[in-house]
Amino acid sequence: MDHSLDPETWLPYCPYYAVASDILSRRWAPMVLRALVTGPKRFGAIAAAIPDITDKLLSQRLKDLEDEGLVERFLGEGRPARVEYRLTEKGTELGQVLLDINRWALKWVDPQDRGPAPKTPATTRR
Repeated sequence: MDHSLDPETWLPYCPYYAVASDILSRRWAPMVLRALVTGPKRFGAIAAAIPDITDKLLSQRLKDLEDEGLVERFLGEGRPARVEYRLTEKGTELGQVLLDINRWALKWVDPQDRGPAPKTPATTRR
């Protein structure tokens, strides 16, 4: 399979893109990654940065993103040592793509037009 960077040679379906899309289509995954673009954070700081995500779902998403090699968990500085999360090299490169999407959204998307997201048990903070 040709892995050309020239869009003129691309086939309509790319299995690499399909896998990447699957990773990013998991609920809250892009927002978790976006929260970590600015640097390492503790669990509570990530949760505070993402309105309506539950602790259970955030924990699961962080584990999923660790399994994908995008996020790593580490012990931060200080006493007592505290667990923090940061993007890996792979995650940092994807973070730049997410920032491009963010720039696009700032130009073209109006959250007011979409209205508030419906409250469901999955989006209610516990």
